[in-house]
Amino acid sequence: MISAGEFRNGVTFEMDGAVMQIIEFQHVKPGKGAAFVRTKLRNVISGAVIEQTFNPTAKFPTAVVERKDMQYSYNDGDLYYFMDLETYDQVPINKSVLPESFEFVKEEMMCRLVSYKGSVFAVEPPTFVELLVTKSEPGVRGNTATNATKPAVVETGAEVKVPMFINEGDTIRIDTRTGEYLERV
Repeated sequence: MISAGEFRNGVTFEMDGAVMQIIEFQHVKPGKGAAFVRTKLRNVISGAVIEQTFNPTAKFPTAVVERKDMQYSYNDGDLYYFMDLETYDQVPINKSVLPESFEFVKEEMMCRLVSYKGSVFAVEPPTFVELLVTKSEPGVRGNTATNATKPAVVETGAEVKVPMFINEGDTIRIDTRTGEYLERV
């Protein structure tokens, strides 16, 4: 159990059957009246963000959210399989749980599976990935005066905007959080 007076950033707890994580908190002691705790909370399963105030003595059960690194093996239709490299257990995950940034993940890459009470509710791909450019228009001489970009398709099938000097066969580093090109490797 955790009381609202002990709230800190990143703490997870159960509230009304949902798992909430504290994004921001502030202890307020007005000159008149009782103290209270003003918070900004994120529902870790749905991602919804709410603001709520609590009495500092209110108690909530703590929620243990597990994060485990697993290797992406393959997909079969709408099921994506991840393997635990310690026990070699295969965990199937439905496509609806995967984030949009999963389009940059290729087979045998390590991902972090986030679960609560044994059920996986989120998959976190690596922050930076290095992928091979499989399709890209050749850069036209004279188009490099400004920061011109062109579309390129990487080996996972995702499309990324890259500078004009990137060609097919180049390996590039991509930030999966934004989907942006970072550098040529």
